[in-house]
Amino acid sequence: MLQFTKREINHRTSQVLDQIAAAGTSAVVTERGVPRWRIEPVTPEPASPIERGIREGWIEPHSENAPPWSPASPSERSHAEIDALVQEMKGDL
Repeated sequence: MLQFTKREINHRTSQVLDQIAAAGTSAVVTERGVPRWRIEPVTPEPASPIERGIREGWIEPHSENAPPWSPASPSERSHAEIDALVQEMKGDL
């Protein structure tokens, strides 16, 4: 763990913060030799699965000009057809 004095923080704030970021670990700040504070880098929160999918390109964001989706009514598909579609999507066939 990194350690800095309060004086170092006051005089070299930018350099100290760069060191903490580069190390990716927290640092203790001392005052007259006594540990008083801890500084740690903030890790970004993980993106939601939807955001990650859009960023990676396997989800296409909604378009304002897209035609409305009209799924087939339940009476148009038999249970066997629906099961076959689900199995196909899972990759079991």
